[in-house]
Amino acid sequence: MAQKSILIAGLIAFSLAACSNVPRIVTEYRIDVQQGNVLTQEMVSQLRPGLTRDQVRFILGTPLLTDIFHAERWDYVFRLQDGVTNEVTSRNFSVFFDANGLLTSVKGDVDVATVAELTAPVARTQLVDLGSLGADAQPLPPPVDEKGFLGRMMETLGL
Repeated sequence: MAQKSILIAGLIAFSLAACSNVPRIVTEYRIDVQQGNVLTQEMVSQLRPGLTRDQVRFILGTPLLTDIFHAERWDYVFRLQDGVTNEVTSRNFSVFFDANGLLTSVKGDVDVATVAELTAPVARTQLVDLGSLGADAQPLPPPVDEKGFLGRMMETLGL
């Protein structure tokens, strides 16, 4: 009877040990999991003191966290988990407003722009305050509508 119980215990131990080491011949595909707001250096460098809440929302997007007890603070949180390496990257960025709803300061993981970046001419986009245009400023003419392929074909056919 003792030999039978030792044999059963040995088989159970062997079967449990065999299940713990599964060779990974075929691995499953894991996707990258991205959550929150993606903030780039270009977006953060557009922030200036005195911007309104709508202007900040236009530049950075809708904040992930808005607290009703701290209405002067918006939090932008970003988390990325790499599917292959399981490495987690996270960033926190906070924007602070005054009582009038104007931007006062920012705090977070994203670097703010340097003085050289702030004074350099903007190559891609430019913000123009429409209120600063004088009364003598000439509006741009509307763009000329060019006919598409079908419009040109119908014109060729005389239709």
